[in-house]
Amino acid sequence: MASAERARGGAGVLVTQVRIPISRPSFGAAERDAILKPLDSGWVVQGPCVAEFERKFAVFTGALHAAATTSCTTALHLAIVELGAGPGDEVIVPAFTWISTANVVEYTGATPVFCDIDLATFNVDVDALEAAVTPRTVGIVAVHLFGLCADMPRILDVARRHHVWVVEDAACGFGARIDGRHAGTFGDAGCFSFHPRKAITTGEGGMVTTSSSARDGRIRSLRDHGASRSDFARHTSADGFLLPEYEILGFNYRMTDIQGALGSAQMDRAAAILARRQEIARRYDERLRSCAWLATPQVPRTYDHGYQSYVCTFRPDTPSLDNVERLHARRNALMRRLESEGIATRAGTHAAALTSFYARKYGLSRDRFPRAHIAEQLTISLPIFDRLADEDVDVVCESLKRAVDA
Repeated sequence: MASAERARGGAGVLVTQVRIPISRPSFGAAERDAILKPLDSGWVVQGPCVAEFERKFAVFTGALHAAATTSCTTALHLAIVELGAGPGDEVIVPAFTWISTANVVEYTGATPVFCDIDLATFNVDVDALEAAVTPRTVGIVAVHLFGLCADMPRILDVARRHHVWVVEDAACGFGARIDGRHAGTFGDAGCFSFHPRKAITTGEGGMVTTSSSARDGRIRSLRDHGASRSDFARHTSADGFLLPEYEILGFNYRMTDIQGALGSAQMDRAAAILARRQEIARRYDERLRSCAWLATPQVPRTYDHGYQSYVCTFRPDTPSLDNVERLHARRNALMRRLESEGIATRAGTHAAALTSFYARKYGLSRDRFPRAHIAEQLTISLPIFDRLADEDVDVVCESLKRAVDA
């Protein structure tokens, strides 16, 4: 294995060549061949390759319907627009999540209401979620963070008792299951991401799953400017010269056929990609079991983790708001040392509730969401992707241990 290479960058900064990245897409000959099909056919906008990708995704997840979009953010936006969120409404979201979970609520004019998380799973604390329900609450966005399903049975129970809808933010949820049931098939809609750090990727891209034919139809119209029929349907049928009707205000959130072809090829290898990520996670679990200062991912019984990321918590002491700044500084020193050795790490994600925009607009502070703040400050995501070699996993673990000792 090649050692880390170093070079002098601008202003004399020492730059380390990354030899173990945080993630890497899994592409091969099948993907190269697939993306040539739309180039050869000349149909590169949303068309037959997107439809094929949607079919394969629905079969894999067990969803009745799957509609491709430009990203998970746009998938989430479509879902909550279709469900009717708007000004005066409140939608509950976790305080620890990628910022787009809250942003899509803001886009509609509704108010995101944040609630704290469970530090063991990084997913929403269901008791905190229920305490956040008010007469203005219309929905819940349940996030399956890092590849582990949120507690959907309890969340759905809360939703039923309070008569609110549930959208699953399954951006990280591909391969995640509870009792064999795939993420994105529990709520009113599920939304997935195909960003390059996900198990399968189309570069950028998303998917909305639902069991409702009517909802699927409206989402397909909304993603296509509100058109009554798609360009592909119009151009491949009689009277293609006639323009569609536009009965609703829609968006341009259409996936291209080049992306659809890539996604379709990725779906053919999805099971193997996920299986390898789970093997890597088990190897990390074994190699890091003796590290009392590091909490590795916890997987409840009957749950399957998709391991979009392998996220740990640095906790040489029991974390609290009193010591989190000190532990955060130590965590950063640890991650810098790994970086200097050519090993990429990342924080898990941010506490969206405490980012400048939301903290300022709604007067939020870390005291409201202590566990979300601790998670933001102390999580460490380790490299994971299907072609990561076992010996590289061992190098990461040994480097991590040496860095703590130092």
